[in-house]
Amino acid sequence: MSYTYTAVVPLSWKDAVEKTRTALAAQGFGILSEIDVRATFAAKLGEDAAEALGDYVILGACNPMLASRALAAEPEMGALLPCNVVVRRGTGAAETTVHAIDPQTMVQLSDAPAVREVAEDAGTRLRAAMAELAGGA
Repeated sequence: MSYTYTAVVPLSWKDAVEKTRTALAAQGFGILSEIDVRATFAAKLGEDAAEALGDYVILGACNPMLASRALAAEPEMGALLPCNVVVRRGTGAAETTVHAIDPQTMVQLSDAPAVREVAEDAGTRLRAAMAELAGGA
C-alpha cells in the first residue's frame, strides 16, 4: 500500500518549497511546524550525511477545521497530526519531489465514521494540492 501522494516538479528547491506552501494554503492547510532534516543531519551527523541526503524538509500541515472534527471524534488522533508533507531534492537532482501523507492511513487505525469522513476530505484536499504542484510547475 502506498501511504503518500507524490508530485515531482521541475522547480528549484526554494521554489518547490514555496509552491508547496501555496498549494497547501489554497486547500485550507497552514504550516504548524517545519523540520529542516538536512540541517539536523549536518548538526548531528556531519556534513557528509547532510550532503548524502540533499535538501529535505518536513512541513507539518494542518487544516484546523478537519483537525477539530478528527479530534472531536477521537482525541487520540492528535498523535497522527499534523499531516506531514515532505519536500526533498537529492544532491545534483534536476527535480524536486513532494510527498504528502495519505490520510487513509488514519482510517486503518480507527473505527470512527467521523474519522473516515475527515480522512476522505483531507485526502481530497491533499490530492488537489499535489495536482496543483504537478500541473502548475
